[in-house]
Amino acid sequence: MTGFNPFTLAENVRKKVVCVKNGVEYRMYYRFRGGRWYGGIATGDVVGCNLRCKFCWSWKYSHRCGHGKFYSPRDVFHKLVNIASRRGYRFLRLSGGEPTLSMNHLLRILELVDNTEYIFVLETNGLLIGYDKKYAEKLARHSSLIVRVSFKGASPEEFEMLTGASGKFYDYQFRALENLIDAGMEPGERVYPAIMLSFSDPKNIERFKERLESICSGLSKYIDEEYVILYPHVVKLMRRYGLKPRKTFEPDNLPDFMI
Repeated sequence: MTGFNPFTLAENVRKKVVCVKNGVEYRMYYRFRGGRWYGGIATGDVVGCNLRCKFCWSWKYSHRCGHGKFYSPRDVFHKLVNIASRRGYRFLRLSGGEPTLSMNHLLRILELVDNTEYIFVLETNGLLIGYDKKYAEKLARHSSLIVRVSFKGASPEEFEMLTGASGKFYDYQFRALENLIDAGMEPGERVYPAIMLSFSDPKNIERFKERLESICSGLSKYIDEEYVILYPHVVKLMRRYGLKPRKTFEPDNLPDFMI
């Protein structure tokens, strides 16, 4: 395993995309938007990530830092709720980069959402939650929260090939599920696995499912399958790395399960 350490990268990126003003943690964002995912969701796209996925749809912002604006948790909350209320959405989320890089910022947003009728979806690679059990416990306290742990490949080798991070860190994604379930989050209802399958060997997929079952019986039934969407900038990135996915979808022809 020769890839980088994603926890070291997390610390380096955090210095660029997180700041504290008057005791409040601010996070850098590059846009706020509505969208069709989850049947309609208001999204804040954060800058910065601790992986370097070679198929990333937001790589111009997740792989680079400094191209955005800092917002407080309350600013973000109001922007998301304004979008959701105008469009009749039930769901809010942070996406783009890795939201868990700014823990206090994220937790404060969740506190605000807890006092509403909205449901907050945390899309995360799970590494920091897998590393820190207390982080999982703090997240689990929020009744509005659903956590979607997005696995990058179905094996340590696929993880390293796709993200650039050493495959020895792959297991932290499983630990994230374990930590969240141990903290009281119900599998399938409040926490579930997603996985990028465009590059995966069928045998690895079966082993991946077996690993999920070892965490919690029936957990593999809740897998949210991800496949590469051929946005022009994603195609450009994959060509740069010589990636050839087994299965992809065009942006204008997505199956219902991906929306």
